[in-house]
Amino acid sequence: MTKALLAIHVLAAIIAIGPVTVAASMFPAATRRASETGADPDHAVVAALHRICRVYAVIGLAVPVFGFGTASSLGVLGDAWLIASILLTAAAAAVLGFAVLPRQAALLGGANSAAGLKVRIEARTLTQLTMYTGVFNLLWVIVTVLMIVRPGSTTAA
Repeated sequence: MTKALLAIHVLAAIIAIGPVTVAASMFPAATRRASETGADPDHAVVAALHRICRVYAVIGLAVPVFGFGTASSLGVLGDAWLIASILLTAAAAAVLGFAVLPRQAALLGGANSAAGLKVRIEARTLTQLTMYTGVFNLLWVIVTVLMIVRPGSTTAA
């Protein structure tokens, strides 16, 4: 059962978190391009990137759910590396939910579709979005390293 939980946990991380990190990283440049060109296809790309971030953020909730199941079956819920990973995961979720997604929505002008979409470039919001996206990605890099290295873990290779 532990191996199945671990496999689902890792697959969920790859399938859910990967697209969010890529789409969130692409969003600022795509927003600049859409603002400069004013072309509908560029606006559609920005709207699609935001939609990917929103949808996969929800799907990403499976990652900690299966992570807790895996940790419980391994008996490592009290290990420092896991507690640090949990806290960093919570921080990444907070950055995504309270900093990245709202700024993306603000730059989109609250539009939910590409039809009639007017991307508004607000330099400060775009700069903040770029910074928060970098923080979000860095937190996931640290969590990934902790999950692989597991310092002090008795299950570490």
